[in-house]
Amino acid sequence: MRVALLVYRGNPHSGGQGVYTRYLARELVGLGHRVTVFAGQPWPVLDEGVDFVAVPSLDLYREPDPFRVPRPNEFKSLIDVAEFAVMCSAGFPEPLTFSLRVRKLLRERRSDFDIVQDNQTFGRGLLGVMDDGLPLLGTCHHPVTVDRALDIEHAATLRKRIALRRWYGFIGMQKKVARRIPRILTVSSSSKADIVDQFGVAPEQLEIVPIGVDHTHFRPRPEIARVPGRIMTTASADVPFKGLLPLVEALAKLRTEIPHAHLVVVGKLRPESPVAAAIRRLGLGGAVRFESSISDERMVELYAQAQVAVVPSLYEGFSLPAVEAQACATALVATTGGALPEVVGEDGGSGLLVPPGDPDALAVAIGRVLADPTLASRLGANGRRRVLERFTWGACARTTAEHYRWTIDHFAGLRSTVPAGA
Repeated sequence: MRVALLVYRGNPHSGGQGVYTRYLARELVGLGHRVTVFAGQPWPVLDEGVDFVAVPSLDLYREPDPFRVPRPNEFKSLIDVAEFAVMCSAGFPEPLTFSLRVRKLLRERRSDFDIVQDNQTFGRGLLGVMDDGLPLLGTCHHPVTVDRALDIEHAATLRKRIALRRWYGFIGMQKKVARRIPRILTVSSSSKADIVDQFGVAPEQLEIVPIGVDHTHFRPRPEIARVPGRIMTTASADVPFKGLLPLVEALAKLRTEIPHAHLVVVGKLRPESPVAAAIRRLGLGGAVRFESSISDERMVELYAQAQVAVVPSLYEGFSLPAVEAQACATALVATTGGALPEVVGEDGGSGLLVPPGDPDALAVAIGRVLADPTLASRLGANGRRRVLERFTWGACARTTAEHYRWTIDHFAGLRSTVPAGA
């Protein structure tokens, strides 16, 4: 099949959408399909054999000048004007504006593709893609209503809460679009339940296709020594639901019993964030290190060096960091937020689970792993086995291709019922 795979933010270092796009595209090509990725900035990292079409935006949130004011000569269309106007009103325009831009590109290439897959955009332009005659399937990792609720809950001021409601203004559009797409893939039964409840999507529209990990790259590295006391996490300091603040508080408690315990965070620390303030308040400046924009090879090295990996999230629709840690045979501690028990394993044999947002419980579980090499080894081995059995990109691609065929047949059936000349 000839597949157009859409992602409005393509870089794997800017979120799970980019990781999903890269590895799903690679495995689909390996199965003999032709895949073209249509992506906005930051640009995706793609493997050999995957075609790429850039869908440039004004890139209003780029580093080092986020929320920038574009030069007048950068405005080339009314979509550009709309993108800037929504940003100026404190909204996030990219799901809408990407979908409008990509519809125009696909309209010119309708004969080039058998199926279009949208990765989490759910912008209004996608309804136009279907109107133009292209079969469309969506992927929703989890409903963004969850992010909005958690961000607002943790906002410190009324002004911040109002700003967040404006930022998430695109959610109303996403709900309406999602309800119109005949088939949507999601990654866990937890996410499916949330999408039904919070987006109003009918259960029969949704199919669960777990995502995977590159188990040939994310693998045990026994030649790399574990660093005593090393804890690792992949979590943003600016996104409350990722749970980095409770983990930092847990580290402070843990160091009263294990003074050499320290934390490596794959992510970027913003000096004004609550996490930065907590690190200063708790005197952890020398015990917490941040690394950002690292290579996949460096990520594997960090997993190999860690005695324990932690996913402290308040909510996850799936959790790539959890399966990456397990693939590397690194002992895992995670919360019960969202789909994490489903992913990690609820019996405790492949990872220890604690309630979300509970620094005391995190400290106890991490301390157990640091103090018991036999437990750490058993959790790591069981986690690796679980990944190989359940969470590979090859399995994800094969099942996704089956849903492509269903979608193509479904749209063909709809066209056959339309009266001639209608």
